[in-house]
Amino acid sequence: MRPLETLPPTETLEIENGLSLVPRVKLNLTIHPALPSVSKPIDEWQLKRALIDFLKSSLSVSVTVPEEDLQITRLKDLKKRKRDEPVAHGALFIRDLGFLSSRKKSEETEEEDVKELEKKFLGWRSYVAEKMDGIELNLEGVKYNLSVEIPVSDDFERMKKDWEELYAFRNRGYSRGGRQEPDTIVLRGVPSRWFAEPRVSSKPSMLVTHTIFSTFGKIRNLNVAEDDDLAKGKDEDDLYMGIVSGLHCKIVVQFEKYQDFYNALKVLCGRSLQKQGSRLSADYEVTWDKDGFFRNSRNQNQDKSSRVQEPAAERYRSEAPRRDPHVSQLTSSDTRRKRFKE
Repeated sequence: MRPLETLPPTETLEIENGLSLVPRVKLNLTIHPALPSVSKPIDEWQLKRALIDFLKSSLSVSVTVPEEDLQITRLKDLKKRKRDEPVAHGALFIRDLGFLSSRKKSEETEEEDVKELEKKFLGWRSYVAEKMDGIELNLEGVKYNLSVEIPVSDDFERMKKDWEELYAFRNRGYSRGGRQEPDTIVLRGVPSRWFAEPRVSSKPSMLVTHTIFSTFGKIRNLNVAEDDDLAKGKDEDDLYMGIVSGLHCKIVVQFEKYQDFYNALKVLCGRSLQKQGSRLSADYEVTWDKDGFFRNSRNQNQDKSSRVQEPAAERYRSEAPRRDPHVSQLTSSDTRRKRFKE
Protein backbone atom coordinates (compact mmCIF):
# COMPACT_ATOMS: atom_id res chain seq x y z
CA MET A 1 0.00 0.00 0.00
CA ARG A 2 1.23 3.50 -0.85
CA PRO A 3 2.33 5.79 2.02
CA LEU A 4 -0.72 7.57 3.46
CA GLU A 5 1.11 10.91 3.30
CA THR A 6 1.03 10.71 -0.50
CA LEU A 7 -2.67 9.84 -0.81
CA PRO A 8 -4.67 12.63 -2.50
CA PRO A 9 -8.06 13.49 -0.93
CA THR A 10 -9.83 12.44 -4.16
CA GLU A 11 -8.31 8.94 -4.36
CA THR A 12 -9.84 5.71 -3.07
CA LEU A 13 -7.82 3.70 -0.54
CA GLU A 14 -8.22 -0.08 -0.55
CA ILE A 15 -7.65 -1.66 2.85
CA GLU A 16 -8.10 -5.18 4.22
CA ASN A 17 -11.12 -7.50 4.13
CA GLY A 18 -12.44 -6.18 0.80
CA LEU A 19 -13.04 -2.70 2.25
CA SER A 20 -12.32 0.61 0.55
CA LEU A 21 -12.32 4.21 1.75
CA VAL A 22 -13.99 6.26 -0.98
CA PRO A 23 -13.74 10.08 -1.15
CA ARG A 24 -16.83 12.24 -0.84
CA VAL A 25 -17.95 15.67 0.30
CA LYS A 26 -20.58 15.81 3.04
CA LEU A 27 -22.53 18.94 3.93
CA ASN A 28 -25.07 19.31 6.74
CA LEU A 29 -28.27 21.12 5.79
CA THR A 30 -30.76 23.06 7.93
CA ILE A 31 -33.98 24.55 6.50
CA HIS A 32 -35.87 27.40 8.19
CA PRO A 33 -39.04 29.06 6.86
CA ALA A 34 -38.59 32.69 5.81
CA LEU A 35 -41.69 33.46 7.90
CA PRO A 36 -41.46 31.76 11.34
CA SER A 37 -45.23 31.31 11.51
CA VAL A 38 -45.39 28.90 8.56
CA SER A 39 -47.72 25.97 9.27
CA LYS A 40 -47.49 24.01 6.01
CA PRO A 41 -45.27 20.88 6.07
CA ILE A 42 -42.33 21.06 3.68
CA ASP A 43 -42.48 18.87 0.58
CA GLU A 44 -39.38 16.65 0.72
CA TRP A 45 -39.50 15.73 -2.96
CA GLN A 46 -39.74 19.34 -4.10
CA LEU A 47 -36.93 20.33 -1.73
CA LYS A 48 -34.69 17.61 -3.13
CA ARG A 49 -35.46 18.60 -6.72
CA ALA A 50 -34.72 22.26 -5.98
CA LEU A 51 -31.35 21.44 -4.40
CA ILE A 52 -30.38 18.95 -7.15
CA ASP A 53 -31.21 21.55 -9.82
CA PHE A 54 -29.19 24.17 -7.96
CA LEU A 55 -26.12 21.92 -7.91
CA LYS A 56 -26.50 21.28 -11.64
CA SER A 57 -26.97 24.88 -12.72
CA SER A 58 -25.49 27.29 -10.16
CA LEU A 59 -21.93 26.09 -9.47
CA SER A 60 -18.74 26.70 -11.43
CA VAL A 61 -18.77 22.98 -12.29
CA SER A 62 -22.10 21.23 -12.77
CA VAL A 63 -22.57 18.55 -10.11
CA THR A 64 -25.00 15.65 -10.48
CA VAL A 65 -26.22 14.13 -7.22
CA PRO A 66 -28.47 11.05 -7.09
CA GLU A 67 -31.58 11.52 -4.99
CA GLU A 68 -30.43 8.89 -2.48
CA ASP A 69 -27.37 11.01 -1.67
CA LEU A 70 -29.57 13.85 -0.49
CA GLN A 71 -31.09 12.86 2.86
CA ILE A 72 -33.86 15.03 4.27
CA THR A 73 -35.68 14.78 7.60
CA ARG A 74 -38.65 17.07 8.05
CA LEU A 75 -40.33 18.04 11.30
CA LYS A 76 -43.46 15.92 11.28
CA ASP A 77 -45.56 17.93 13.75
CA LEU A 78 -45.30 21.68 13.11
CA LYS A 79 -47.66 22.38 16.01
CA LYS A 80 -44.87 21.38 18.42
CA ARG A 81 -42.29 23.50 16.63
CA LYS A 82 -40.83 26.58 18.30
CA ARG A 83 -40.54 29.73 16.20
CA ASP A 84 -36.74 29.54 15.93
CA GLU A 85 -36.59 25.81 15.13
CA PRO A 86 -36.02 24.48 11.59
CA VAL A 87 -38.72 22.66 9.65
CA ALA A 88 -36.20 20.19 8.22
CA HIS A 89 -32.56 19.17 8.29
CA GLY A 90 -30.48 16.78 6.25
CA ALA A 91 -27.20 15.83 4.67
CA LEU A 92 -25.82 16.13 1.14
CA PHE A 93 -23.19 13.72 -0.21
CA ILE A 94 -21.19 14.55 -3.33
CA ARG A 95 -19.30 11.43 -4.40
CA ASP A 96 -18.26 12.18 -7.98
CA LEU A 97 -15.06 14.19 -7.47
CA GLY A 98 -13.13 13.06 -10.53
CA PHE A 99 -13.08 16.58 -11.99
CA LEU A 100 -10.79 17.65 -9.12
CA SER A 101 -8.09 15.08 -9.93
CA SER A 102 -4.89 16.07 -11.70
CA ARG A 103 -2.29 14.01 -13.48
CA LYS A 104 0.98 13.31 -11.76
CA LYS A 105 3.91 14.89 -13.57
CA SER A 106 6.69 12.76 -12.09
CA GLU A 107 7.74 10.92 -8.96
CA GLU A 108 9.74 13.95 -7.82
CA THR A 109 6.71 16.24 -7.89
CA GLU A 110 4.24 13.72 -6.43
CA GLU A 111 4.27 15.21 -2.93
CA GLU A 112 3.86 18.71 -4.35
CA ASP A 113 0.94 17.52 -6.51
CA VAL A 114 -0.78 15.94 -3.49
CA LYS A 115 -0.57 19.19 -1.52
CA GLU A 116 -1.88 21.15 -4.47
CA LEU A 117 -4.77 18.72 -4.95
CA GLU A 118 -5.59 18.83 -1.24
CA LYS A 119 -5.70 22.63 -1.40
CA LYS A 120 -7.94 22.44 -4.47
CA PHE A 121 -10.26 19.91 -2.79
CA LEU A 122 -10.65 21.92 0.43
CA GLY A 123 -11.14 25.13 -1.51
CA TRP A 124 -13.84 23.62 -3.71
CA ARG A 125 -15.65 22.11 -0.69
CA SER A 126 -15.67 25.51 1.06
CA TYR A 127 -16.87 27.16 -2.15
CA VAL A 128 -19.86 24.79 -2.44
CA ALA A 129 -20.78 25.26 1.23
CA GLU A 130 -20.58 29.05 0.93
CA LYS A 131 -22.48 29.07 -2.37
CA MET A 132 -25.36 27.04 -0.93
CA ASP A 133 -25.45 28.67 2.50
CA GLY A 134 -28.16 31.31 2.71
CA ILE A 135 -29.97 30.56 -0.55
CA GLU A 136 -33.73 31.07 -0.61
CA LEU A 137 -35.92 28.25 -1.83
CA ASN A 138 -39.44 28.92 -3.11
CA LEU A 139 -41.53 25.77 -2.79
CA GLU A 140 -45.19 26.11 -3.83
CA GLY A 141 -45.18 29.79 -2.93
CA VAL A 142 -43.61 29.27 0.51
CA LYS A 143 -40.07 30.61 1.00
CA TYR A 144 -37.39 28.81 2.98
CA ASN A 145 -33.81 29.72 3.92
CA LEU A 146 -31.06 27.11 3.70
CA SER A 147 -28.10 26.91 6.09
CA VAL A 148 -25.11 24.75 5.14
CA GLU A 149 -22.04 23.71 7.12
CA ILE A 150 -19.19 21.23 6.90
CA PRO A 151 -19.52 18.58 9.66
CA VAL A 152 -16.84 18.64 12.34
CA SER A 153 -16.13 14.94 11.71
CA ASP A 154 -15.22 15.79 8.10
CA ASP A 155 -13.04 18.80 8.96
CA PHE A 156 -9.58 17.44 9.73
CA GLU A 157 -7.94 20.87 10.13
CA ARG A 158 -10.58 21.93 12.64
CA MET A 159 -10.07 18.76 14.71
CA LYS A 160 -6.30 19.23 14.52
CA LYS A 161 -6.63 22.78 15.84
CA ASP A 162 -8.82 21.52 18.71
CA TRP A 163 -6.33 18.89 19.86
CA GLU A 164 -3.36 21.22 19.46
CA GLU A 165 -5.06 23.77 21.74
CA LEU A 166 -6.07 21.09 24.26
CA TYR A 167 -2.64 19.46 24.48
CA ALA A 168 -0.81 22.79 24.49
CA PHE A 169 -2.68 23.56 27.70
CA ARG A 170 -2.05 20.08 29.16
CA ASN A 171 1.66 20.19 28.32
CA ARG A 172 2.33 23.41 30.23
CA GLY A 173 4.71 23.06 33.12
CA TYR A 174 6.51 19.92 34.25
CA SER A 175 5.10 16.58 33.17
CA ARG A 176 6.65 13.32 34.34
CA GLY A 177 4.96 11.49 31.50
CA GLY A 178 6.59 13.67 28.87
CA ARG A 179 4.84 15.57 26.09
CA GLN A 180 1.25 14.46 25.49
CA GLU A 181 -0.29 14.02 22.05
CA PRO A 182 -3.52 12.39 20.85
CA ASP A 183 -3.28 8.81 19.64
CA THR A 184 -6.84 7.41 19.61
CA ILE A 185 -9.53 7.46 16.92
CA VAL A 186 -13.27 6.86 17.48
CA LEU A 187 -15.32 5.53 14.55
CA ARG A 188 -19.11 5.19 14.70
CA GLY A 189 -21.78 4.04 12.27
CA VAL A 190 -20.02 1.21 10.43
CA PRO A 191 -21.82 -2.09 9.72
CA SER A 192 -20.93 -4.75 12.28
CA ARG A 193 -21.01 -7.52 9.68
CA TRP A 194 -18.16 -5.87 7.73
CA PHE A 195 -15.92 -6.38 10.77
CA ALA A 196 -17.20 -9.87 11.63
CA GLU A 197 -15.74 -13.28 10.83
CA PRO A 198 -17.68 -14.65 7.83
CA ARG A 199 -19.86 -17.68 8.54
CA VAL A 200 -18.94 -17.45 12.24
CA SER A 201 -20.87 -14.50 13.68
CA SER A 202 -22.55 -11.25 12.68
CA LYS A 203 -20.92 -9.49 15.62
CA PRO A 204 -17.71 -7.52 15.06
CA SER A 205 -14.53 -9.51 15.59
CA MET A 206 -11.47 -8.18 17.39
CA LEU A 207 -9.15 -10.11 15.11
CA VAL A 208 -10.78 -8.88 11.87
CA THR A 209 -10.94 -5.28 13.13
CA HIS A 210 -7.31 -5.41 14.25
CA THR A 211 -6.26 -6.68 10.82
CA ILE A 212 -8.18 -3.89 9.07
CA PHE A 213 -6.84 -1.04 11.20
CA SER A 214 -3.29 -2.36 11.18
CA THR A 215 -3.30 -0.92 7.66
CA PHE A 216 -2.70 2.46 9.28
CA GLY A 217 0.02 1.52 11.75
CA LYS A 218 0.90 -0.45 14.88
CA ILE A 219 -2.00 -0.66 17.34
CA ARG A 220 -1.66 -0.33 21.10
CA ASN A 221 -5.30 -0.81 22.17
CA LEU A 222 -8.49 -1.70 20.34
CA ASN A 223 -12.11 -1.73 21.50
CA VAL A 224 -15.03 -2.95 19.41
CA ALA A 225 -18.64 -2.86 20.60
CA GLU A 226 -22.14 -2.88 19.16
CA ASP A 227 -23.21 0.74 18.90
CA ASP A 228 -26.71 0.60 20.35
CA ASP A 229 -26.59 4.25 21.44
CA LEU A 230 -26.52 5.34 17.80
CA ALA A 231 -30.07 4.10 17.28
CA LYS A 232 -31.60 5.39 20.52
CA GLY A 233 -34.16 8.15 20.11
CA LYS A 234 -33.96 7.99 16.29
CA ASP A 235 -36.91 5.75 15.47
CA GLU A 236 -38.72 8.49 13.54
CA ASP A 237 -35.64 10.14 12.07
CA ASP A 238 -35.32 9.44 8.34
CA LEU A 239 -31.60 10.18 8.47
CA TYR A 240 -31.17 7.17 10.73
CA MET A 241 -33.55 4.73 9.07
CA GLY A 242 -30.60 2.43 8.37
CA ILE A 243 -29.32 2.60 11.94
CA VAL A 244 -30.78 -0.43 13.70
CA SER A 245 -29.70 -1.58 17.13
CA GLY A 246 -27.06 -4.30 16.89
CA LEU A 247 -26.29 -3.78 13.19
CA HIS A 248 -23.66 -1.07 13.63
CA CYS A 249 -20.56 -0.93 15.76
CA LYS A 250 -18.32 1.60 17.44
CA ILE A 251 -14.56 1.18 17.07
CA VAL A 252 -11.96 2.86 19.29
CA VAL A 253 -8.38 2.34 18.15
CA GLN A 254 -5.25 3.61 19.88
CA PHE A 255 -2.02 3.72 17.87
CA GLU A 256 1.53 3.32 19.14
CA LYS A 257 2.71 6.41 17.25
CA TYR A 258 1.21 9.87 16.95
CA GLN A 259 2.09 10.00 13.22
CA ASP A 260 0.06 6.84 12.52
CA PHE A 261 -2.90 8.33 14.39
CA TYR A 262 -2.50 11.57 12.42
CA ASN A 263 -2.34 9.86 9.01
CA ALA A 264 -5.23 7.50 9.79
CA LEU A 265 -7.56 10.27 10.97
CA LYS A 266 -6.71 12.40 7.95
CA VAL A 267 -7.47 9.54 5.56
CA LEU A 268 -10.72 8.62 7.35
CA CYS A 269 -11.95 12.24 7.21
CA GLY A 270 -13.97 12.99 4.09
CA ARG A 271 -14.45 9.37 3.03
CA SER A 272 -17.12 6.68 3.19
CA LEU A 273 -16.58 2.96 3.72
CA GLN A 274 -17.56 0.52 0.99
CA LYS A 275 -17.26 -3.24 0.76
CA GLN A 276 -16.61 -5.26 -2.36
CA GLY A 277 -19.86 -6.81 -3.59
CA SER A 278 -22.08 -4.41 -1.62
CA ARG A 279 -23.89 -1.33 -2.93
CA LEU A 280 -24.01 0.20 0.55
CA SER A 281 -21.88 3.21 1.48
CA ALA A 282 -21.25 3.52 5.21
CA ASP A 283 -21.14 7.26 5.92
CA TYR A 284 -19.56 6.90 9.33
CA GLU A 285 -18.58 9.59 11.83
CA VAL A 286 -14.96 9.81 12.90
CA THR A 287 -13.29 11.88 15.60
CA TRP A 288 -10.38 11.75 18.04
CA ASP A 289 -10.68 10.62 21.66
CA LYS A 290 -10.75 13.59 24.05
CA ASP A 291 -11.93 11.63 27.09
CA GLY A 292 -9.18 9.08 27.67
CA PHE A 293 -11.27 6.03 26.75
CA PHE A 294 -8.58 3.44 27.47
CA ARG A 295 -7.30 5.26 30.55
CA ASN A 296 -10.81 5.25 32.01
CA SER A 297 -11.24 1.58 31.06
CA ARG A 298 -8.08 0.71 33.00
CA ASN A 299 -9.37 2.62 36.01
CA GLN A 300 -12.63 0.69 35.87
CA ASN A 301 -10.75 -2.61 35.66
CA GLN A 302 -8.64 -1.58 38.66
CA ASP A 303 -11.79 -0.80 40.62
CA LYS A 304 -13.15 -4.26 39.79
CA SER A 305 -9.92 -5.99 40.80
CA SER A 306 -9.86 -4.10 44.11
CA ARG A 307 -13.20 -5.69 44.99
CA VAL A 308 -11.68 -9.18 44.86
CA GLN A 309 -10.93 -8.86 48.57
CA GLU A 310 -14.64 -8.39 49.42
CA PRO A 311 -16.48 -11.31 51.07
CA ALA A 312 -17.85 -13.66 48.42
CA ALA A 313 -21.49 -13.23 49.51
CA GLU A 314 -21.19 -9.43 49.49
CA ARG A 315 -19.55 -9.47 46.07
CA TYR A 316 -22.26 -11.75 44.72
CA ARG A 317 -25.05 -9.42 45.92
CA SER A 318 -23.41 -6.32 44.42
CA GLU A 319 -22.52 -7.75 41.01
CA ALA A 320 -24.88 -10.62 40.23
CA PRO A 321 -27.76 -8.46 38.89
CA ARG A 322 -25.46 -6.66 36.48
CA ARG A 323 -24.59 -7.70 32.95
CA ASP A 324 -21.89 -5.89 31.06
CA PRO A 325 -22.61 -5.04 27.39
CA HIS A 326 -20.85 -6.94 24.65
CA VAL A 327 -17.43 -5.29 24.41
CA SER A 328 -14.30 -6.60 22.78
CA GLN A 329 -10.83 -5.37 23.66
CA LEU A 330 -7.44 -6.14 22.17
CA THR A 331 -3.99 -4.82 22.81
CA SER A 332 -0.88 -5.15 20.70
CA SER A 333 0.63 -7.40 23.37
CA ASP A 334 -2.42 -9.67 23.03
CA THR A 335 -1.62 -10.23 19.39
CA ARG A 336 1.68 -11.58 20.45
CA ARG A 337 -0.48 -12.55 23.07
CA LYS A 338 -28.65 33.64 -1.75
CA ARG A 339 -31.56 33.05 -4.00
CA PHE A 340 -32.90 30.21 -6.00
CA LYS A 341 -36.43 29.45 -7.19
CA GLU A 342 -37.68 26.19 -8.49
